[in-house]
Amino acid sequence: MEKKNMIIIGVIIVIIAVLGVIFATGALNNNAVSTPFETDFMSGAFVGNVEKMNTNESYVASFKDKEHNITYNLTTMDNSSALMELYKFQGVKGPDHRTYNGNDWNIYFGEAMPVINNTTSANSNQSMGIIICESQKETEGYVLYVIFEDLSKVNFTLNTFGDSYVHYIEPVLKTLNLKKSNNVPAIHEQFGLTQEQFDQQIQLIRQAQSGNLTG
Repeated sequence: MEKKNMIIIGVIIVIIAVLGVIFATGALNNNAVSTPFETDFMSGAFVGNVEKMNTNESYVASFKDKEHNITYNLTTMDNSSALMELYKFQGVKGPDHRTYNGNDWNIYFGEAMPVINNTTSANSNQSMGIIICESQKETEGYVLYVIFEDLSKVNFTLNTFGDSYVHYIEPVLKTLNLKKSNNVPAIHEQFGLTQEQFDQQIQLIRQAQSGNLTG
């Protein structure tokens, strides 16, 4: 009987120790530095010290975490789902699906080489990681591009389990408030196309993906 009580006491001590670690971790997360931001179409908070960058285009906002070499680009448009069809055709992986604050997000992953003087760098050590988060509402879509420019500073993975997503993306998505805009920019205009021309491009992509494209 005494041995059984000792086992129970030991288990309780272990549980208390584990809970202590969880609460300590939560306290650290709650006290972590964050940078709130607000645009006409989206508001929330980034992890760490993040500075706003100058942009000349409407409905586009850019922010930079200089310590970790992370760039956050935010934008809105009428049809972000169509934009992601183009990106998937170009090779981005995904989507993974997540929901935060009532917003459904499609999470895509990719890697790219930096462009220097209009030329893609051939140095594989300079590869960048990219995570794209997209949420399409009834009449407006929202996109968050996160570019990890120095993979020696962040453990980047092509999934939602690595540090890049868990430590930098998910905390932001949990804070985002998506605002409804007036005169939302049309995606076809951003590509310099008419709506009909853009729709034709999307149809060609869908045919190619289904194997029905004929010459």
